[in-house]
Amino acid sequence: MANTKEIKERMKSVRDTQKITNAMYLIASMKMRKAKQDLDNTRPYMDAVASEIKRILRTQDHIDSKYFYPDENEPPLSGTYAMLVITADKGLAGAYNQNILKKAEETLKNHPDFKLFVVGEYGRQYFTRRHIPIEKNFLYTAQNPSIERAREINLELQRVYDSGEVEKIYVLYTNMKNGMVMEPVVYRLLPFHRSNFVSPTVEKKIKQPFEFVPSVEEAINGLVPSYMTGYIYSALVDSFCSEQNARMTAMSSANDNANEVLAQLGKEYNEIRQSVITQEITEVTSGAKALRRNRKEREA
Repeated sequence: MANTKEIKERMKSVRDTQKITNAMYLIASMKMRKAKQDLDNTRPYMDAVASEIKRILRTQDHIDSKYFYPDENEPPLSGTYAMLVITADKGLAGAYNQNILKKAEETLKNHPDFKLFVVGEYGRQYFTRRHIPIEKNFLYTAQNPSIERAREINLELQRVYDSGEVEKIYVLYTNMKNGMVMEPVVYRLLPFHRSNFVSPTVEKKIKQPFEFVPSVEEAINGLVPSYMTGYIYSALVDSFCSEQNARMTAMSSANDNANEVLAQLGKEYNEIRQSVITQEITEVTSGAKALRRNRKEREA
């Protein structure tokens, strides 16, 4: 059984660890609030771009654009796909990284002909260890996403799409529905379908003609990269917020576990201390009785 000194040293170690987990919880909370605020600040622009694409589609029955499926159907595309996988740079975030990488493996298993693009050191190391080739490593950190980084990622993805190297582009990220629910999402970024912007059962067609210079296709092709950049940025921020929320949950659980360990150690410490005190009292009492007995014997 451990003595009181060993238990006190272990309690000190647990408290020191608890200080670290508390600090990590507060830092993650601050980062998540800042990222949400940045996304809210840029959302009006992304909504405006989507609104303009929607307006164009409502005025045109047919648009011949490489970024859209044909209007009449959505034919299967069996060529090479591109997939952007967004992970964290480090662990200590519960099952956040494991869930996104499990989803990536399932997607690759269903369609192995993929060009892989990775954001986040955790994902880069994971695929490297398993000898899964990575087409492009975006070597900047997954922390503090910015619209500039999203634009750089989009330029690379659009390059392989425009050159015909890939038929589709997917984005795999973690969507934080609320503070309790986070789920990995596979979203087809390109090509678009008209239903991505206009619902035929709800939207009314605009009958007022518009004039597009030089053409409606050029107008659409100019707006699509901005929309893609906005979506990639929102995926980066959503993943970053999910990571911080997962880390907050993990650190909160660690704090709760530390409190339970401290309570158990405190109980053990008190039991040992009480046992030592009881033993000392017993020894003193026994010694006193022996002295009284010896004195009576001498007097007799």
